[in-house]
Parts: sequence; structure tokens; C-alpha cells
Amino acid sequence: MANSKSAAKRDRQSKERRLRNRMAKSTLRSATRKFNEAVAAQDSSTAGEELQQVVQLLDKYAGKGFLHRNTAARKKSRLHAQLKSIQ
Repeated sequence: MANSKSAAKRDRQSKERRLRNRMAKSTLRSATRKFNEAVAAQDSSTAGEELQQVVQLLDKYAGKGFLHRNTAARKKSRLHAQLKSIQ
């Protein structure tokens, strides 16, 4: 229970941000999982399409500050290397 109006507001904001972050994390994980499944199946065309989705999400979340830009760049680099290994 918040003891002041400002503490109550911070609590509301934290809840909203936590939900937003959880959704973003889930979306990114789902897209990455689809890409990994395509790589495991040696399906380079599907993997390429899924990679585009993952890269788009990584760029979006890095721009919003959800991910550090170097973290996003590292993940993109590793995903591209995986795609290249099956082509």
C-alpha cells in the first residue's frame, strides 16, 4: 500500500511498464524460437523470413531502450551466423 500520492503513481507506472516489458520479452522470445526451429529444420528460406522479423524486433526494442544497442547487435550477429551456417 502506497503512503503518498506520488508513491501510488509510481506503483501504477511500474505495473504498466512491467506488463509492457513482459509482452516485449515474450514477443522477442517467440520470434527467436520460430527462427531457431526453422534453422533446426534446415529450412533456409523460412529461417530468412523469420530472421527479418527478429531483427526488426531487436532494432525496435533497442531504439526504445528495452535492450542495450550492443546487446541487440550481438544477438543479430549470432542469428546471422546461424543462418549462414545452414545456407
